[in-house]
Amino acid sequence: MRTLTDLFFPPRCVVCDGILRDFEHGICMRCRPAVHQIGAPYCMKCGKELRDDAQIYCADCQVHAHDFDSGRSLLLYNEPMRKSIYRFKYDGRKEYAAYYGQILAQTFAQWIASVNPDVLIPIPLHKDRLKKRGYNQAELIANALSAYVSVPVNNRLLIRGIRTEKQKELNVSERENNLKKAFKSTENDVKLYSALLIDDIYTTGATADAAAACLKEAGIRRVHILTLCIGRNT
Repeated sequence: MRTLTDLFFPPRCVVCDGILRDFEHGICMRCRPAVHQIGAPYCMKCGKELRDDAQIYCADCQVHAHDFDSGRSLLLYNEPMRKSIYRFKYDGRKEYAAYYGQILAQTFAQWIASVNPDVLIPIPLHKDRLKKRGYNQAELIANALSAYVSVPVNNRLLIRGIRTEKQKELNVSERENNLKKAFKSTENDVKLYSALLIDDIYTTGATADAAAACLKEAGIRRVHILTLCIGRNT
């Protein structure tokens, strides 16, 4: 049922940004075929989709020891989702977060319950980047997700003390070096057992590793990562 607000600010497709019809929700019927949901089999470490049922880990996780304990992701980071996330992050389309949080909750409620996080922690932005953008897209997703899974969000425990280069412009080794000591915990002895990191995109896992390592140094025993999109298994 459309509201009066919808008449002036009609809901839009999070993929193409077109106005949704009355029976559409979140993603229009035209865009649904272009959105690929990650399914089984998937990497038991990072959550990337696998090509072979006999595989347990993706090519990256077979050779790279991650600091986070496990991860899942909802959608393949293809061209339609690249455009969607760009608008979400840089064009002020903050309203996309409501749908993102809802579909993450619907898809991963059971997995989230299994890892039993004490808290949701959005990957933070550096204060300069946050001031320029005006909001942290990961925090918006975390807040929307929290409303469905009843796990509180803590956006103060983890901070980004160093302004790093944009990860998408770097190769794998440069991404790891770029994030060394980028994150800091605001507490030295955190009395939490499990945390779930929230971010928009997982590519190499360098961001998740750096954040997880920081949180574990602060005392959290297990750290998992949930993202909206993830890259292909190479």
